[in-house]
Parts: sequence; C-alpha cells; structure tokens
Amino acid sequence: MSAPRLEWTEGTAARDAAWLSGSGTLPPRRVQAVDDTVRADDAFHMACEGVGLLWRGDFQNARQLLQALARRLDKRAARSPLPDDMLMRERFNRYRQGQALRARVLGMVLIPLDAAQVIPLRRAPDVRAALHHALGMPLGDAVVSLRELQGMVGAYEWHRKGVPIAALGGATIHPDFGVFSPIRGEYLDLVARAPLPVGENAFDIGTGTGVLAAVLAQRGVPTILASDLSPQALACARANVERLGLSEQIAVQEADLFPQGRAALAVCNPPWLPGKASSTLEQAVYDPDSRMLRGFLDGLAAHLLPGGEGWLILSDLAEHLGLRSREQLLGMIEAAGLGVIERLDARPQHGKAFDTNDPLHAARLHEITSLWRLRVARS
Repeated sequence: MSAPRLEWTEGTAARDAAWLSGSGTLPPRRVQAVDDTVRADDAFHMACEGVGLLWRGDFQNARQLLQALARRLDKRAARSPLPDDMLMRERFNRYRQGQALRARVLGMVLIPLDAAQVIPLRRAPDVRAALHHALGMPLGDAVVSLRELQGMVGAYEWHRKGVPIAALGGATIHPDFGVFSPIRGEYLDLVARAPLPVGENAFDIGTGTGVLAAVLAQRGVPTILASDLSPQALACARANVERLGLSEQIAVQEADLFPQGRAALAVCNPPWLPGKASSTLEQAVYDPDSRMLRGFLDGLAAHLLPGGEGWLILSDLAEHLGLRSREQLLGMIEAAGLGVIERLDARPQHGKAFDTNDPLHAARLHEITSLWRLRVARS
C-alpha cells in the first residue's frame, strides 16, 4: 500500500512523512508545527487558510483544540442561518457546503505517528489496533488528521463490539472501516417480513457487511450469492458470514452488481441519494447519476428466473430534498421493463429523524424507507 507524502519545514529542517487518510483526503499543502501554546483563534485562522497544524504538545490538548475549532465554526454558522422559505434542494446544497467546510477546517489538526503507529505525544492513547484495522500495516513515520483518527477509533469500536441485528435474533454484524454499518434497522425489518418468492436461490447485490444476505439465510433461503466490488466490503462480508455460521448458504463474490446466472430473488439496497461523493466514506450514501440504482433496475430482468422478484430497498429522502422525484423513480422502473407488485414502507427510527435542530429536519420528518417488490412486466 502506498500513500501520499506530506512535506514541511520544522525549524530549519526539511521533514516528510506518509499521509494517512481513510477518506481519500489530500494532504494540506502547508504545515505549521504547533503545541500547547497556540491560541485557539490563531489556530482557527490558520486552519481556515488551509494550513495543517502538526501537533507537538499534549494529545488531550489537541482534542480540546479540535473542540474549540468546532465551536467557532458553529458560531460562524449561527450568524448566517438558512432562511425558512429556502427551497429544500438549495437548503441541502448549502448544508453539504457547510459540512465540507467543517470537514476541511477540522481536518487541519494533525497528529504524528512513529514507524510502529504509536503517537509520540504526552497522554496519547494506543491507537495501533484501530489504525491497523482501517489502513493496514504501518508505512513508517506518518501523519494523520485527528478528526479522521477519531473516526477510525470509533469504527474500530463498532467492528470490535458488533451491531446487534434484531432481524437476526440479536446476532451481531461486525462492520469494517469504510463499509456501511447496518445501524438503521427499518430496512432490515422490511427484508425480514416481505413475502419470499418461490425459489431456491437469491442474489444480494452490493452486499456491504453481508447483513441482507444473512437475513435471507435466516429466513431459510438455501443458496445466496452476495456480490460487491469493494475489497473492504468483500472481506467484511466473508468474515461476517463465517462468524454467523452461514458459509454453507452464502457465497461472497466480486462482481459489478449482478453475478452470473439467474435467481428467484435479487435484493439491492443502493446508496439513497443521487450525487457525487466527496470522499470514499460517502460512497455508501451518494450514488452519482443514480448509477447503482439504474444498473440494478436495468439488469434485473436478465437475472431473474421466471416468476422471480427484485427487491429494491430505498429511502424517499431524495424526493423530499428535491434531488429525485417519485415520477423519475417510477419511470426508471417502467423503462427497465418492470412492474411493481407491492411496496412495503417503514418510518425511520434513527436520531436525526427527530432532531429539530437538524437543518434538514423538515425532509427527514417525512422520510419513508420502502421495499419495492418488482417483477418483470408482461409484454
């Protein structure tokens, strides 16, 4: 594994180190070594100017500086609230711009790592397991954004503890870093209760952690092919399948959408929002030009057995945000030669759906997650 190099001058010495980023963020072009004596206002000004702040002081003080920068960003945003009558699509675009600015500024607090992935700072935690889980083997001396490091540590805790899945009787799925975590249970419940078509096999398209394949196996589907293109997702799904003792029922294959052959059931939970992902971690949320959605619908007829079904699991949040209309979705289904048998709906139960301070609360309040049961239309 190779990584970009971060170069800077410290004192009179030219320095360089590997730049570690799980989200694919490029290293800052300018770097300034700072320590506990730096004023938060000065640090904020430098971070807004794109200067990376390489921390040389106490680690816990670096965490406090990150919090101070976040408070300043919050105050700046509060001075320019979004108008109540702003169109939801424009509100969403402004929200994304604000989130991108926040990620860019907060990403400027940098933490050094030695060749063994140890943080050479006072009161620093041991993050070697989290870094190895997210990025693999050490690359020598390196630098990582503190904000990304916190994300890696959090992802490792999700991986280590696992996510209990009610649809699997409380068994846990262990997401890997960079693989979408199945923390939203409503779409899993839909798959657990939708009537199964008659048949012996199923495809799980874009399997991710393998959770939908596991739910289908739990329901008694004898043979399931779970496909994905992401190496991280393939490794994660295989590990979860083995951990759950489902290797006899589920095979995990690398494929761009559909594996070869036909199935009685093909299930897909594509990214729910059309748009360009700004980082590799956003690829589970944003589907550029609805590529995966269109690919699943357009390929379904050629990969279903006679009488088979396709299950499309999709939130309508994109509709409430003005990013895609219901008419456009139905048009995609019809253009693919498919008909709708039934639509099963569920309302989200995650925290953002009830957070009135969320700038997108008006859209999230009405969000519905649906399982569309699709069948090849008769000519």
